[in-house]
Amino acid sequence: MLWSSVAHAQRIDTEHLFGFIIGTDVGEPGDKEIEAETVARWGKRPGSYFAAAPAFEAEFVPIENLRASATLSAAYHDISRIAGLEDRRQGAFDSLSFDLRYRLIERQQAGFGLAIDAEPHWGRVDPTSGEPVDRYGADLSLLLDKELVPDRVLAAFNLVCQPEATHSRLTGAWSREATFGPAAGLMVQIEPGILIGAEARYLRAYQGFALEKFAGQALFFGPTLYARLSKRLWVIAAWSPQIAGRAANFSGSLDLTNFERHQAKVQFGLEF
Repeated sequence: MLWSSVAHAQRIDTEHLFGFIIGTDVGEPGDKEIEAETVARWGKRPGSYFAAAPAFEAEFVPIENLRASATLSAAYHDISRIAGLEDRRQGAFDSLSFDLRYRLIERQQAGFGLAIDAEPHWGRVDPTSGEPVDRYGADLSLLLDKELVPDRVLAAFNLVCQPEATHSRLTGAWSREATFGPAAGLMVQIEPGILIGAEARYLRAYQGFALEKFAGQALFFGPTLYARLSKRLWVIAAWSPQIAGRAANFSGSLDLTNFERHQAKVQFGLEF
């Protein structure tokens, strides 16, 4: 049974509320948490494509307004008959990342929240092809959220930039690319500790860190569920299909070169 200790709506905490976007809450000083998540991606032309990234994260709030965490992740690929990709079925250790999130404005005091987030990472597997590589990058985000109805309805906005440099261990070649775009979400608390909503992300892929050459674009939109299972345990589930897009060198209605047809995420968290 889902945990609920009060009959009225609980205060909304946006630290782990959404699936693919981020809220501005960071927790209280001294908070500790471990999280397990899996992000799955599937759907490319013309054959069969599936990739998953299970990850384990440890989080700590050392001082007020600052959240720090470290993440270990693996990668699994099952690829068959996809244009431009080698057939592959493999699992491997992939990456190590560190995340720092700093809250500039607290939502409860100012009426809206504002924060910045930086997550540098190093990885051993190309996320699209599964090829062995050395990749270095960062996820950089500007975060904004606001309660439209106190303790009931919350909206969030992210602006994301994800530059990455990749060195192929097979060919020795280097490549540099970046993904940039806005994302927004809306969540409604339907029962104490249970929220449902939707997220939209518009992402543009480029070759080069400075967004020199356009490679493709995709619009993702789908539902999100957050549920607090107990006083310390919560879960998030999100599904985000690509509903529109275009690759630079392909005339189809979706960009299945730089992105996938479907993305989904399941995440559990345990607070201490």
